[in-house]
Amino acid sequence: MAVAADKRTLLLIVDMLSDYSFPDAEQLLETAERPARHIRQARDAADMAGVLVVYANDIHGLWSCSREQVCERALDGRRPDLVTPLLPRPGDAFMHKGQHSAFYGTPLAHLLHQEQIEEVVLAGQVTEQCILYTALDAHVRHYAITVLRDAVIALDRELGEAALTMMSRNMSARLLTTRQWHNEIT
Repeated sequence: MAVAADKRTLLLIVDMLSDYSFPDAEQLLETAERPARHIRQARDAADMAGVLVVYANDIHGLWSCSREQVCERALDGRRPDLVTPLLPRPGDAFMHKGQHSAFYGTPLAHLLHQEQIEEVVLAGQVTEQCILYTALDAHVRHYAITVLRDAVIALDRELGEAALTMMSRNMSARLLTTRQWHNEIT
């Protein structure tokens, strides 16, 4: 039986619509291709299982930008090949975020409540920053957390692994591969 039938699950894709023009982007891009493919696989699995997909994306101080402008800026950036497969579809929820956590200053908490979500599944970048802080905010709100360990991108491999360990130990987050999650929900 699919997890989606057992509990309300949401796939949250964090900060993948990027022009990669920020400091340390080159370091992040060194390992981004494989996780980006896994994020697309997770989104496809979510679609097959009826799992809600939500994007939360940093707007880099462009407070008046639209969802379309965020996507255009990312497509005009250094790695449109990473962005194109992950563009949100018309039915996907999209949150503009100005800080590390996808909860801070966004309607994400309200959406989770309205949709009666019980589990937040995290994918995206950066593991030791935005993924970690979003997981912490989900934890203090009493949501179950799953991190797709092959669908998150770290700036620093050691810090990324430490963040995964913290999420697992301190927040009871499940660390799954995309394939494991796909098998679980379909």
